Amino acid sequence: MPLPDVLPIMPFTRPARGEVVLPGSKSLTNRALPLAALCDAPVTLSGALFSEDTQLMSAALRELGFAVTEDAARNEIRIEGRGGEFPVAEATLFVGLAGTAARFLTALCAAAPRGVYRLDGVPQMRKRPMKPLLDALRTLGADIRCTGQEGFFPLEIHARGLAGGAVELDASESSQLLSALLMVAPLARGDVTVTLRGSVRWSYVDMTAQVMQAFTAEQTSLIQRRDAQSFTIAARTAPYHRSGGRYAIEPDASAASYFLALPLVTSGQLSLLGAQDAKCGLQGDTEFADVVRAVGGSVTATTRGLDVAFAPGGARSGLDRNFKAISDTFLTLAAIAPLLRGPTRISGIAHTRKQETDRVAGMARELTRLGQRVVETEDALEIHPQPVRAGEPIETYHDHRFAMSFGVLGCHDLNRDGQPWLSIKDPACCAKTFPHFFELLERLRQKSLAD
Repeated sequence: MPLPDVLPIMPFTRPARGEVVLPGSKSLTNRALPLAALCDAPVTLSGALFSEDTQLMSAALRELGFAVTEDAARNEIRIEGRGGEFPVAEATLFVGLAGTAARFLTALCAAAPRGVYRLDGVPQMRKRPMKPLLDALRTLGADIRCTGQEGFFPLEIHARGLAGGAVELDASESSQLLSALLMVAPLARGDVTVTLRGSVRWSYVDMTAQVMQAFTAEQTSLIQRRDAQSFTIAARTAPYHRSGGRYAIEPDASAASYFLALPLVTSGQLSLLGAQDAKCGLQGDTEFADVVRAVGGSVTATTRGLDVAFAPGGARSGLDRNFKAISDTFLTLAAIAPLLRGPTRISGIAHTRKQETDRVAGMARELTRLGQRVVETEDALEIHPQPVRAGEPIETYHDHRFAMSFGVLGCHDLNRDGQPWLSIKDPACCAKTFPHFFELLERLRQKSLAD
């Protein structure tokens, strides 16, 4: 059912109850798709995410000539791997606002043996960081031309493969810049040695390395560490192969954060099927379970996933935490901070100013409009809870994480009358990663009433 332009959030009047089936991980789906296309045989991704970002990746691979067959009812995507061959030598690719598609497809096209490929996205995509990746690929021999502003989309790539060699890369603005380079490095004609400049969110890079390893028949690691800031990827004639032809995508840990937080807002208990606790899965955002525990919730790992609970009248405490490694979840905590006891300080988030929108400034702005006292610095937000002031609808800035985070806050029965007090502008922006988010939220509310 289409969502309205402005969606009032119905608060829960009873504790949340029920089971939550999470969508597949966007990060894993959009890594597995191009790697599967490089394999030497067909690969089926099970548990795959069907959302705007993954559809953009699938559509781009089709434009490049790869056969991609989707079964949304079964959450499966089948890709005809071509063993490093690129079926189409000229294509125009549209990446929307999908950072993973933008960075990974740029590297993929640059590694093609031949062809002319043009890439572009929406206007906001033309502001997102690309230059460190472009410079690194050029050092490896790629011919990449910025047809607008240098260092940004749109691009025109005259592919001739990658020669290999030594490169330096600053991935402090986005770990995707490094992940993109790593995924295509085994296709180079010679070894690639990468030296990092600046900091990097290692959780996402480690995820990339593990997915790459899952798509190879070799026992030895594709990526050999030289020291803390440099590593070498050896050239391989046929680098990618998926034994058995199937790869399972984990449930999305970033999406799980909203339902881990929901009982803190409504009280009650939820079972998140297939969700992973910290350090158990490939995704760094599984650490958000520890954030919920620190605030006062109970999170228990079971054989089926995670159970999260919060008792009515329990204490919800603010906290001081660095979110650099799990920054996709910082908005989840920030949005519910008005309900916590004491201030909440969230640091390590400067790089999120260059994501779908300036997430630090946007969150400070929306919380202030809700009556909160917010101290904003370049790298942090400090939120001092005040009586929540209902007012204008929440602006989402076309950013799915704003919509979902404040959607959770709106589930709090602020006026104790069961009536909406918070509305979300452009709720359909959730289609980027979680198209049925608000439908699932409403189903849980209805179940709480039935119980």
